[in-house]
Amino acid sequence: MTSLQAVDTMVRAQALAVRGAFHPGPLDGAPKGTGTILMIGPDEPRFWQVFTAAPEYSDGADDPMDRWSKRVLGAVAHDLGGRALFPSDGPPYPPFIAWAQATGACLPSPVGLLVHETAGLFVSFRGAIALTERLDLPSPAPRPCDPCPSPCTTACPVGALKPGQDYDVPLCQAHVASPDGIDCRAGCLVRRACPVTSSPSTSFSRDPAQSAFHMASFMRHYPA
Repeated sequence: MTSLQAVDTMVRAQALAVRGAFHPGPLDGAPKGTGTILMIGPDEPRFWQVFTAAPEYSDGADDPMDRWSKRVLGAVAHDLGGRALFPSDGPPYPPFIAWAQATGACLPSPVGLLVHETAGLFVSFRGAIALTERLDLPSPAPRPCDPCPSPCTTACPVGALKPGQDYDVPLCQAHVASPDGIDCRAGCLVRRACPVTSSPSTSFSRDPAQSAFHMASFMRHYPA
């Protein structure tokens, strides 16, 4: 029988990591016959070095990270006898945010973004693996925001991410595109403010070049 640790070992060989898992019910939108869904995200800070050495990064085609994810996770899922699922599958699209929260490893932060028990506000998912087996899963870790002074709530220089309001994407993009947004282009200041990512117990960090890559993608459709 497959174990959670065995799957994590397999995906870590590809610079990925299991960032949570759960047993889906009939209303969770999982493929029929799924016993366990495993949420897979980057294994930081190794991920960027591995991805940039892959052919998808330099072949000049669109969506290099998505294509890399589908190739790599598709192969892992096949080896496990499971099915790889991706946020871009659809429509209808898999409910990745709901799945992440169902694992108990993620919850909404005070600014609305998901926060993870070890990845903090830098949590992201390259995909998920659906297995027919019902794996043994650990109990959820303590909620990371409960003892936190919430520096994320004041980190955005223009207030695009604040408690009690929707993310103001146009305001964020306008600031990032301005001369005052240089620091944000190396990674969202709100995400970088999360204490979980700098905690000695988690040792989670992200290569600044990777943050810049994601920010460039976020800004691609900004009306300059």
